[in-house]
Amino acid sequence: MAALRAAKQALRREIKRRVSALSVEEKRRQSVLVSQKLFRHPKYVSCKRIAVFLSMDDEVRTEEIIKDVFKCGKSCFIPRYESSSSHMDMLRLNSLQDMETLPLTSWNIQQPAQDDTSREEALASGGLDLILMPGLGFDRVGKRLGRGKGFYDTYLERCIRHPKGKPYTIALAFKEQLCQEIPVDDNDVLIDEILYEDDE
Repeated sequence: MAALRAAKQALRREIKRRVSALSVEEKRRQSVLVSQKLFRHPKYVSCKRIAVFLSMDDEVRTEEIIKDVFKCGKSCFIPRYESSSSHMDMLRLNSLQDMETLPLTSWNIQQPAQDDTSREEALASGGLDLILMPGLGFDRVGKRLGRGKGFYDTYLERCIRHPKGKPYTIALAFKEQLCQEIPVDDNDVLIDEILYEDDE
C-alpha cells in the first residue's frame, strides 16, 4: 500500500511538471479541441443532466462547455467539495450569471457556499447521465490519477447505489496528462472514456 502511494505521488509530481511547462495559449488550444470533441460525442448530445467541474489552471478549461450546456438546455451540476473529508455533492448551477457569483474556496475553486441549502443535489433528484471528470493523469484503459482526496471515487460509489445507476464518465485531458499506466488500487473507479488531442 505504501509503495502504491509513493508511486502515485511520484507520478503526480511528474505530471504537474509536464503540465506546468504548457503555455496559457497551448492549454487554451487543447481545451478548445477537447471541447469540440465533447460537443460531437453521442453521450454528451443525448445527456439531459450533466456534472461539470470548474477548471483550475492545470486542467482543461470548462467555461465554454458550461456555456454550451446552458445553450442546449441541459441541467448543469457542479461539485461542492468538503475539504475536511472526501465528501462531495453535485449541486445545480442555475445560469452563467449564477456561476459568476459563486464564492472562492481556499483552493481557489469556485463552488456553492457550505451554508447554501437552496440547490438541488443531483442524486437527491433524478441522478446524472454524464459526469465530466477532472484528474491529474490518465491512461488509455480508463485508469485515473486524482489529487489524492478520493472525492470522485467516493461520489461514483454513491452514484452506483442510485436507482439510475452509474452515469457515463468522460475525462477531459491535455495530452501531457496521458501516462503509459496509472497505478491503482481497488477503490479507484475506472473512467469510461478519455478525450484528449490525438492524431486523428
